[in-house]
Amino acid sequence: MFMDASSRTARRTLTLPRSLHQFRLGFPVLVSAVALTLGTWAGQSSAQSSDVYVCTGPNGVPEYRNGNAGKGCKKLNLPEVVTVPGGRIAAPAKGAGSTAGAAAGGTSFPRVDSATQKSRDGERRAVLAQELQAEEAKLQGLRAEYNNGQPERQGNERNYQKYLDRTAALRDDIARSEANAASLRRELGNLKD
Repeated sequence: MFMDASSRTARRTLTLPRSLHQFRLGFPVLVSAVALTLGTWAGQSSAQSSDVYVCTGPNGVPEYRNGNAGKGCKKLNLPEVVTVPGGRIAAPAKGAGSTAGAAAGGTSFPRVDSATQKSRDGERRAVLAQELQAEEAKLQGLRAEYNNGQPERQGNERNYQKYLDRTAALRDDIARSEANAASLRRELGNLKD
């Protein structure tokens, strides 16, 4: 069987793996797409920083646009934005009395002596105990009004739905108050003696 050179070349091209062939054909397209995207991005960033227009939108609401203004828009004269780079922070000196060592060790943080801390803890415990007592009194009143799900009907509750709404609100208030009391008990239990 005899083949000329052009048919052998064509046959080799057809026998290449499909992915390699697609890569050879797709690479220039990929490079062009990336270049186009970068060019568009650079163009948008320069347009964003250049002109700002105020336009009258629907219902007379002002709209602010940049770049493509359109009809009924006026260019705003805004001052240029000036950016100032921040200064560099000097590296701390290493040594026994340096501030970096003090900050890392926590020695520069203000300390409170143990007697002052105990008095603060005692005040905190007293406040929490007072809040717990008030919350338990509130809870006891809510439970009495709730009456195991059968609160007494009030004069303005001729409509049964109003009665059901008040009953549901009482149930929610009781659940919230129980959660608050449990939280206060837990916080009191976490205090150091």
